[in-house]
Amino acid sequence: MDRIEAMKVFVAALDEGSLAAAGRRLGRSPAAVSRAIAFLEHHVGAELLHRTTRSIKLSEAGERYAAACRRVLIELEEADLSAAGERAAPRGTLTITAPPISGEEILRPIINAYLDAFPAVSVNLVLLDRHANLVEEGIDIALRVAELPDSAMVAVRIGSGVKRVVAASPRYLAAHPDINEPADLTKHQIVTTTHMGHDTWVFPPVAGSSIARSVHFKPRFVVNSVRAALGAAVDGHGVTRLYTYHVAERVQDGSLKLLLRDAEPPAMPVHFVLPHGRLAVPKVRAFVDFALPRLRAEFARLSAEAGAMSS
Repeated sequence: MDRIEAMKVFVAALDEGSLAAAGRRLGRSPAAVSRAIAFLEHHVGAELLHRTTRSIKLSEAGERYAAACRRVLIELEEADLSAAGERAAPRGTLTITAPPISGEEILRPIINAYLDAFPAVSVNLVLLDRHANLVEEGIDIALRVAELPDSAMVAVRIGSGVKRVVAASPRYLAAHPDINEPADLTKHQIVTTTHMGHDTWVFPPVAGSSIARSVHFKPRFVVNSVRAALGAAVDGHGVTRLYTYHVAERVQDGSLKLLLRDAEPPAMPVHFVLPHGRLAVPKVRAFVDFALPRLRAEFARLSAEAGAMSS
């Protein structure tokens, strides 16, 4: 059996979550998929997958091997495309990850237009409230709203103007002590998301100081969904911290009030982040070129909208 083909089957099984689903995607029987994985396990001398009748789970060796397989398959694809040069048209499946709300409300309409423009490309949009490992999870492009750490990834700047803001409903604020400085938050019920800091929020230093202000709290409600945190705050269950574009509509309709405006951190940059070499792939380059001006216009609009929000 060809080892590269077996690697493709192995990765497909991981992506689809089962041997049967991988077989459907590849046009193979579950038995053929199982044989391909058994071939790899025999080749490496270790069990790669723990199998049950309904699911598969990577072994410790399988986790390492899966990451290596993805790198090998990406490099092979890039080599093929480099040899094809300008003759290679955008085609295949493009996997993109983004935070849920920005992915649904900002990126999805742009993806729809991209699909209309490039009919030979399919898109797999993965919405996550965490930063995925792009190489290990087989992702081509990530939309990230954050300061980026130094890494081997390629970053394409889209814009800025997205801020983290603190907000609560007028009903909640009427029944609880005033919030005039970050330290006052320790007296309040906190609704927080896991990626914003589940027990600590950090604010910029006061004027004349270089020490950031960290506020530690025991949250009343922790959730890994921005929509759930937003809903809890609107319903009066506590103070939350989200991005400006998450809360803009609710601030405008009076459901939420912004707090601590003088203590807001600087605006966050927005980037596309890609594994090294992916921009050479036509489907990836075509998407970046197509989406970049549209996203820059949209985030400029959101920045202006955030600036217009009253406290």
